Amino acid sequence: MDAIMLQLLAGKDAGDGAVRFRRHRPEQTLLYQLIEQYYPEFEMQWAAEGRLLPNYVRREFNEYLKCGRLEHGFLRVQCEACHAEHVVAFSCKRRGFCPSCGARRMVESAALLVDEVLPHQPIRQWVLSVPFPLRFLFASQPEIMRKALGIVYRSIATHLTHKAGYKSSAAHTGAVTLIQRFGRDAEHSFLALDNSDEDPMDQLRGHSITCRIAVGPQQGRKVFTLQTLPDERDADSTSAVGNVAGFSLHAGVAAKADQREKLERLCRYITRPAIAEKRLSQTKQVMVRYELKTPYRDGTTHVIFEAVDFIAKLAALVPKPRVNLTRYHGVFAPNSKHRVWVTPARRGKGNWKVAADHNEKTPAQCHVAMSWAQRLKRVFNIDVETCQVCSGSAKVIACIEDPFIIRKILNHLQEKSSLDLGVRIHNPRAPPQANLFS
Repeated sequence: MDAIMLQLLAGKDAGDGAVRFRRHRPEQTLLYQLIEQYYPEFEMQWAAEGRLLPNYVRREFNEYLKCGRLEHGFLRVQCEACHAEHVVAFSCKRRGFCPSCGARRMVESAALLVDEVLPHQPIRQWVLSVPFPLRFLFASQPEIMRKALGIVYRSIATHLTHKAGYKSSAAHTGAVTLIQRFGRDAEHSFLALDNSDEDPMDQLRGHSITCRIAVGPQQGRKVFTLQTLPDERDADSTSAVGNVAGFSLHAGVAAKADQREKLERLCRYITRPAIAEKRLSQTKQVMVRYELKTPYRDGTTHVIFEAVDFIAKLAALVPKPRVNLTRYHGVFAPNSKHRVWVTPARRGKGNWKVAADHNEKTPAQCHVAMSWAQRLKRVFNIDVETCQVCSGSAKVIACIEDPFIIRKILNHLQEKSSLDLGVRIHNPRAPPQANLFS
């Protein structure tokens, strides 16, 4: 593991507002069980067709199966007073479909944007959906997507500048774009591939974008969906959306300068993970059923996948390596000379001069100085540095990565469920002597 992250679930309140630490058990979730059982089958079927998954996709699945599992390494955290211990498992830190790592990244990214990037000014959300052929093009060739995002930003920035009564040469704007390859309208179009590309992922991406079966005898057909009567109110909501030639643009959500909590909720929404485990279930026919948060315009409420095809949809969600899903434009760009004066963290060129003028430590420097435990408390309000038994100070005493030592410790503790309680394991003692009660 290159770094140490945490797998967490919210437990009971500890009494002081902080949440008790409770280890996440991914092996008990349906998503983990599906991947563990059907990913080898999917890889075999894909190889039987003469295709091989790229290394970064195979690494995504293999690392996910190790995510949060004590068998693959953990930290030992011990109280300095009562010596109570608990363990913290490593995470996969992947960007594809891991719900736990995605949720951690969502909350941490939102905190970063609100605390250190976005100024105390009115902020508006612009949502752009592109036609389905372009979705496939952007997924397969990220460098084209980068150029398209530049065009979109310049168009919106010019519009806002002229609306404010300024010229483009006299005004400076900024934006943060977050790329999502999942959404509510990816099922209502068909994309035919005339020529097979050398990249084997193109076929998976095409079937995922059009919501068609990617593997098996039913390959190419639409997936099974459950529908209800469409809500007539959706027709009224679409009037506020601009639709031209397959493009749609919506800018109806905004946060005022003093609405920082609303802004953070908005940032969490746009950085949310692709899979919500609570909406994932399995039918009696061993099909995977995924419930949509909001129905589609045609009334679709659920999407039904075969188990192996569901693994193919997960593979299509894995981004290519070194492709940034969060991009900064204008005055928020890393090389902008105005960034140091605009962002709350005063990050950018000449930030040390600004901090010296104000004689204070910048939030960026505070962020760098934060330990993983302090960051955990800031983001999740979970305090792992305070003992749950005696409220004493707890600290990391060891990083366990050696397989032999891992097996030895886990065998000594016998049951992993006792680790969640954070209770001190006392030394065994002799039973009471009978003559003491005679």
